[in-house]
Amino acid sequence: MRITQGTFSFLTDLSDTQIAAQVQYCLDKGWAVNLEYTDDPHPRNTYWEMWGPPMFDIPDAAGVMLELAACRKAVAGTHYIRLSAFDNAHGWESLRLSFITDRPAKESGFALVRQELGGRHTAYTTHGYGTDRPDGARYER
Repeated sequence: MRITQGTFSFLTDLSDTQIAAQVQYCLDKGWAVNLEYTDDPHPRNTYWEMWGPPMFDIPDAAGVMLELAACRKAVAGTHYIRLSAFDNAHGWESLRLSFITDRPAKESGFALVRQELGGRHTAYTTHGYGTDRPDGARYER
């Protein structure tokens, strides 16, 4: 099951050239870029681990791509890596762009868990199969 979160998630994975072009677009707009990673991509898990501080005032995408390479070296194959661009312009102050750059070779997916509650109420939650394993062992390289 392919996790679809953020921009471009329904497309094939972007190449490094395409990622660098997106990063340069963000930097040209004055947005700060940051990298995050996680092995639990549940849709409600919005707090991924940050790979260093957000990169403010970097004029060239090459600096971001170096950080992405370092992040890949440390966690690629076992974690998802996401690149986000934050616009700090007054009145906006939010993410402008976010997309997954790397994902584990085998994505485990999610189960829909049905719960019967009192009366005729039924609740549904999603459960990531990957979270059945401990941190750091959820995906094999």
